[in-house]
Amino acid sequence: MRVDDYHHLKHVKEQETSKRTLWITLFLTLFFTIVEIVGGILSHSLALLSDSAHMISDVIALGLSMIAIYLSRRPPNSRFTFGYLRFEIIASFLNGLALCVISIGIFIEGVRRFINPVSIDFKLMLTIATIGFIVNLTLTIVLSRSMKKEDNLNVQSALWHFFGDLLSSFGVIVSGIIIYYTNWLAADPLISIVIGGIIFTGGYRIIRESYFILMESVPLKYDLDEMRRSLLEVEGVEDVHEMHLWAISTDHYSLTAHVFIPENMQPFCVILAINELLRDKYGIAHSTIQTEHATIHAHGEYGRQFLKQREERAAEAH
Repeated sequence: MRVDDYHHLKHVKEQETSKRTLWITLFLTLFFTIVEIVGGILSHSLALLSDSAHMISDVIALGLSMIAIYLSRRPPNSRFTFGYLRFEIIASFLNGLALCVISIGIFIEGVRRFINPVSIDFKLMLTIATIGFIVNLTLTIVLSRSMKKEDNLNVQSALWHFFGDLLSSFGVIVSGIIIYYTNWLAADPLISIVIGGIIFTGGYRIIRESYFILMESVPLKYDLDEMRRSLLEVEGVEDVHEMHLWAISTDHYSLTAHVFIPENMQPFCVILAINELLRDKYGIAHSTIQTEHATIHAHGEYGRQFLKQREERAAEAH
């Protein structure tokens, strides 16, 4: 056994499906991004260029996601005791931040084009937008199938990105048709602003979810008060305090708690029962439970209140 082999859990994340999906998505996205940039410049379509800006952010996001997947497979060591799982969340946070910045730039350029309209090559714009719609539809289906097999915040954010891209491509097609039949050039910047709004919404959601994990908040799928009540039902548990639950990355949770037990209670039995409850009912395999005696371990006013209440319950029982 190596010196740093002291974990009973691997703290690594095997994501073969996600890795294969992201490689396919990355190559297709990079290819079409180049096509869309060239087409946007040649056709003078801001809607097309704004969609290509979103695609560029997708390429960066997918690149970061690939790095996160490879890092998450590295084992923990004496410095990074949880391994490199958290990089998945850092990458997602940066991706969301980039999306919000890009959307603001699109909005500013859209307002500028409202003031100074630019003529557009309708045929080229519509052709590229149609191809983009097909590509984004394909990628959305591929990513959604991957999400059903493996839970990964980066794949989830990429799925949301490409769903936004799908709507963006549809918006570009709509604006092209409107310009063709009405010659209303304002439709192009108007659609680009709508696309910017879609991008900003997606970026905000990714930032919000990543922020909660980075701040080590209780994952939304869990109710800490309800979990505490469940622990209090375990035989021998008199009180639960200093309870913390957080996510290292998606689907990798850790919990710590202190519990008061009677002086004559076997602590190992209580810990075993609690760990089984957490694993079977909540799917939490990494937990650290510290058993304590209120009369031995000082807890200040909290401990005094607990002892007082225990004495009152004992008096009532007699």
